[in-house]
Amino acid sequence: MSGGSEPSPPGPPNPPGLLDRRRFVAGASVGAGATVAALFGAVGAGASTAHAAAPAAQTTGIVEGNLPDFHPLLKEELRFPLAWGTSPVRDFRMWRRTARSKVEEHLFVERDNTPYDPSYDRESGDRPEAGGYTRESVTLSLTRYERVRGALLTPHGTGPFPAVLLLHDHGAKFDIGKEKLVRPRDDDTRLASAQAWADRYFSGRFVGDELARRGYVVLALDALGWGDRGPVTYEQQQALASNFLNLGSSLAGLMAREDVRAARFLAGLDRVDRRRVAAVGFSLGAFRAWQTAALSDDIAAAASVCWMAGLKEVMVPGNNILRGQSSYCMLHPGLARHLDFPDVASIAAPRPMLFFHGAQDSLFPAEGVRVAYDKLRAVWRSQHAGDHLRTKVWPELGHVFTAPQQDEVFAWLDSVL
Repeated sequence: MSGGSEPSPPGPPNPPGLLDRRRFVAGASVGAGATVAALFGAVGAGASTAHAAAPAAQTTGIVEGNLPDFHPLLKEELRFPLAWGTSPVRDFRMWRRTARSKVEEHLFVERDNTPYDPSYDRESGDRPEAGGYTRESVTLSLTRYERVRGALLTPHGTGPFPAVLLLHDHGAKFDIGKEKLVRPRDDDTRLASAQAWADRYFSGRFVGDELARRGYVVLALDALGWGDRGPVTYEQQQALASNFLNLGSSLAGLMAREDVRAARFLAGLDRVDRRRVAAVGFSLGAFRAWQTAALSDDIAAAASVCWMAGLKEVMVPGNNILRGQSSYCMLHPGLARHLDFPDVASIAAPRPMLFFHGAQDSLFPAEGVRVAYDKLRAVWRSQHAGDHLRTKVWPELGHVFTAPQQDEVFAWLDSVL
């Protein structure tokens, strides 16, 4: 379930000679475990010689999944005291402000009001696509550090239109980002890669193009490391994230801040009805969607497909989140001492939210999904808005966003925006 929520695709999105993702992770885990175990054994032997009374328990050190052998004790200490219903703050509006402030405190990236200064690619912009919409390229400053190029789709007709901030997944596939959701043009290599991804996860559709045909303005941008802002390789992710932390910043925090800024930019476009802006995403994009809704008042609704669970329930041997690497896209250090994943998503209540899960999705244990959905329902019900929250488990599906799921999301968006 890490940010690389889907298994790596067949064929080479990564450079030739790179280890297969599963072989790489398995090899790294075994090698690291053996090394650490040997180290702990050596230290333990030395300690027992110097201190005869040292406990014999210090023998394992690291257990399956790169967890410390005392990880059950750490999990017991996670009580999420700031969660709604547990927090001493009883006024919901005040709780939302308090909880949002706590999340922002752990982003390690300050708010940024740098002017967007958007520039549009007029040479390729305003080119009509089949289905009644146009596409243009927009470049803007999401932060003071760099400018980011995105795809902007606009339906034909008279606006202002409802809009969707469309957030791409991880998938350990970095050569494309926004192109996973918006059909690329003028680049046959990216088109072939993107079409293969769409065939694998989206029933061959490009979700952004489908939304534009249905009358939505769509904005899709690359997160750092993907597409025009990469590509990073699988094994570079953890080093990149640790370098951010060494520099007093955070990769996950930057992603969160950029997504909030993108929402504000989209809502401010003249062609957009700022009261009708949604965030939509699959996998890591789903995490980003509910996180953006929690942190931004510009998002009126959010649809998240295949990313929601309780933290304790996913921190178990065998789960993808234990591999590190892509997990850093969602890791806000220290936040788990205050809030669980569904607690953060609940900051968006009572606005309309949709969560889909595939029962065959091995990245999210059924118990973790149940715990999270129960928490979410309790929050929305507490605000007399139970009908604003939709949660659904698709028994026959895994980690995918298929055409039937898309159609339900599109219909839901039509009903809430």
